[in-house]
Amino acid sequence: MYLRQTISAIIPARDESRAISQVVEALAQLHFDTHEPVFDNIIVCDNGSTDDTAEVAARAGAIVVKESRLGYGNACFAALSVLPSSDIVVFIDGDNAFYADQCRPLIDAIVNGADLAIGSRQLGCTEKGALTVVQRFGNRLASVLIQWIWGVPITDLGPYRAIRTDALKRLAMQDRTFGWTVEMQVKAIQANMKLVECAVDTRRRIGKSKISGTIRGSLGAAHGILGMIFLLWRQECRAKRQAVATREQ
Repeated sequence: MYLRQTISAIIPARDESRAISQVVEALAQLHFDTHEPVFDNIIVCDNGSTDDTAEVAARAGAIVVKESRLGYGNACFAALSVLPSSDIVVFIDGDNAFYADQCRPLIDAIVNGADLAIGSRQLGCTEKGALTVVQRFGNRLASVLIQWIWGVPITDLGPYRAIRTDALKRLAMQDRTFGWTVEMQVKAIQANMKLVECAVDTRRRIGKSKISGTIRGSLGAAHGILGMIFLLWRQECRAKRQAVATREQ
């Protein structure tokens, strides 16, 4: 517990047996200056793995939940379904691409009043080969679209993020696949929540990505992300038109 805040980590993972123990153990070893552990709970969702990701994560000390339906959003929902009472939730990938100790600025941002803190890879240092050309282009395109539609500058849709639990509940997340991260950011903007970005560094992941590492995965992610942006835009436009029509009656 940090400043009376209970903090939990959620790690969606599929076929990450080579990396998951390093991620869980690095998070578990983090301590604040008060010598208290940063994380009260570490939850790994095994999202349809064909390897022993779940067993390795459990041996490393994580709470493990399994979700056979593939999709980043499905994994996050499953993890949240077993989440003990928490004030702050940190989402981090299970591929060891991120540095565990860089969760501190994200958590501090929430403690200091932000509702959502995004770990921006664009603001940090990126190891050569850590992000594909497709990833860089997709993040840039989505960021530009969000700024153009909602007027809020963002630099990344980074999955390394922290959010206040009550804010997450208010967002009423829906996406089950690739649109989860952008849905969270856009809905936070629409709700006038306080959103901040913190620089995070990125290293080459362990193993091959099931998304950016394949053409099918890359296309699916692009469709999910861009589709979610336009879906939320259309819904907002429709709601505004209905509000105007109601006032004019």
